[in-house]
Amino acid sequence: MNGYEFDWTIVADAFPLMLRGLVVTLELTVITIAISMVLAVPVAVARMSEIELVRWGAQAYIEVFRCTPMLVQLFWIFYALPALTGLTISGFTSAIIALSANLTAFMAEAYRSGFQAVPVEQVEAGQMLRLTRLQQLRYIIVPQAIRQQTPVILSLNISIFKDSALVSTIAVADLMFVANTISSETYRSLEVFTLAAVIYFAVAFPVSLATSNLERRMQQNSARGATGGQNFLSRMIPGRRVATA
Repeated sequence: MNGYEFDWTIVADAFPLMLRGLVVTLELTVITIAISMVLAVPVAVARMSEIELVRWGAQAYIEVFRCTPMLVQLFWIFYALPALTGLTISGFTSAIIALSANLTAFMAEAYRSGFQAVPVEQVEAGQMLRLTRLQQLRYIIVPQAIRQQTPVILSLNISIFKDSALVSTIAVADLMFVANTISSETYRSLEVFTLAAVIYFAVAFPVSLATSNLERRMQQNSARGATGGQNFLSRMIPGRRVATA
């Protein structure tokens, strides 16, 4: 270990401050997810539009945010957008805009996949009942699409929680920013960033387990209409295959 002497007492001192940073991280994540889950619906609908201009506009938006680094998107909104518009945007607001725009693009593709998986017969039944297109989306298409794509949506939400660490580069006092500040002040990078990693893991891992469990349950239900005899712990083990026979 190159003679490195650990000083874990710094962890006890840093922990309360890093919890405050975690609160900011969770605020960013929750607000971003809420905005994206709503905005992704019209983007997904536009992506499937029969009007070429609308369809290509939605496609262009999705590809721009899928094919450029999130850090570039964040810097562009924080530094370039104010220069373009003359508006002053705070770091927190810039982070919300950048993260939401990015997650909306990925979420819209997940929704689109779910929309296309809804049986045509059900849509036709809605048309026979004289439901408007908006009512078909609200009562038939969107609920089923979200249910089918729930594992994908949860995975995207975990990713945005981890990617939110990038907002520390524009001085938003999230968990990563606090960890970096404490590390610079104490010269204890190993202990501080290890603690930061443990906190990120402690939040993300239970959601990841729940996502894996949910995905297996959906696969089981799809394959044989029941969850079978596996106990709860066996279903939670990552990487375990589901018996379909």
